[in-house]
Amino acid sequence: MIEDILKRHTILNSLDIIKIKEVARSINTTADLMGADIFIDCKTHASDAAIVVAQARPSNSKSLYEGSVIGELAYRKNEPAVLRTLEVGIPTTDMLAQTQENKNVKQNVSPIKNDDGKVIGVLIAEKDVTDHLETEKNLTVLAETTEHLMETLMTPKQKNNSLPYHVTDGIVMFNSVGVCISSNPVAKELYKKLGYMDKLEGIKFSNLALDEISFHDILEKKNLNTYDIEAGKLTLRIKYAVLKNKDLKLTGVAMLISDVTDVRNKEKELILKSVAMSEIHHRVKNNLQTIASLLRLQSRRIENDSVKTAFSESISRVLSIAATHEILAEDGVDDVDIKTMLQRINDSIIDNGFSANKKVDISIKGDTFMVDSDKASSIALVVNEIMQNCIKHAFADRDEGTIKIVIQKGDVFSNISITDDGAGFKVESPRKGSLGTKIIVSIVEDKLHGNLTTDSGCEGTRVFFDFPHRKDNYYERYKNI
Repeated sequence: MIEDILKRHTILNSLDIIKIKEVARSINTTADLMGADIFIDCKTHASDAAIVVAQARPSNSKSLYEGSVIGELAYRKNEPAVLRTLEVGIPTTDMLAQTQENKNVKQNVSPIKNDDGKVIGVLIAEKDVTDHLETEKNLTVLAETTEHLMETLMTPKQKNNSLPYHVTDGIVMFNSVGVCISSNPVAKELYKKLGYMDKLEGIKFSNLALDEISFHDILEKKNLNTYDIEAGKLTLRIKYAVLKNKDLKLTGVAMLISDVTDVRNKEKELILKSVAMSEIHHRVKNNLQTIASLLRLQSRRIENDSVKTAFSESISRVLSIAATHEILAEDGVDDVDIKTMLQRINDSIIDNGFSANKKVDISIKGDTFMVDSDKASSIALVVNEIMQNCIKHAFADRDEGTIKIVIQKGDVFSNISITDDGAGFKVESPRKGSLGTKIIVSIVEDKLHGNLTTDSGCEGTRVFFDFPHRKDNYYERYKNI
């Protein structure tokens, strides 16, 4: 049937057809091992269509197909990965496609090449995009195995074409009674690292198993999910597949072993770095709070009101930075949720009594997004200064008022506006010698690379500043627009 389809729809010669048929003889085992629907497609005379010449369903899991699609066309608009690999000759992984039965799948496609290195077909492994049970672990196994399978299936020296020899994972095959009948070089090397000196072939499953699962449990299809184990200094990812022939008779078990030691070590390093970063931010926060406490003690010894005010403003600035590091210490990362940070500053103002003599209603609304720690500290200082100015000057002759903070995220520049309903002032005639105003202007322009505008009238004051949302140099391209 394969030969007939190829002769009618492709320009492959007789040697190429033999090659395709050799690969096709192995796809049933591959389907069981990977728990996926496997296909072979070849290029047709049409530029945007391939044809399905072979199909295999997994016997140990549910197939995505109700019937056979052999002989049907795969169009570029539905299966771009297939046509792409046929044309460029390199694997395509984890790409969305639509099947002949109008189901959405993810495809991993590897080229099938003849002895001259020419692409004559592709091997396709498909998974349901809605299948959440296999997770990222099995998708990784699926992609890696399909990518390297072709070299194995077309190697003349291989004695058993059903076993991939050159994949990056170790594969051990057991017969129906649990005796190892074959293994690939990767598996042999892994077992050597674990101290095995004998050949794996002929050893019972009970002596080769790297976990507590029994051969009987595997045959009963218990606990066949992918999982990681610790073996010596190695971290190995294990998966089992029950193999059956066309008559659904048990033929054996395949064990797939992936060495994920480097991946796990990198994950541990990231965790340690995250813990260390969290500890650093925690200590910075504690030191800042200590400085604020010392300033507060010093201010109590001073009777001059203007000096006390200066101390109070300095304490507020220190605590606004401390609030940022407090969030960083909690999350263990170098990014801060901007709305959470501004809420902490608001709480700090209230808790430390900077608005104790006034009833000021402060609301924070708008978008929430992450900013890096350096930018977060600058934003915290700016917002803190503006809020302090509002409390100190906008409501100088009043006992209550309202401050509204609105955050807006943009594609390039994001912005924050602080609006009060207090007494306005002449923007063109700012207060002379105001340190807070100088701090605001300096940070917005020099640190945040943004713009600052102020509108004020009898109904209140609105201060608006923006900053590039991205961490790159977008502001260099857009700041003068």
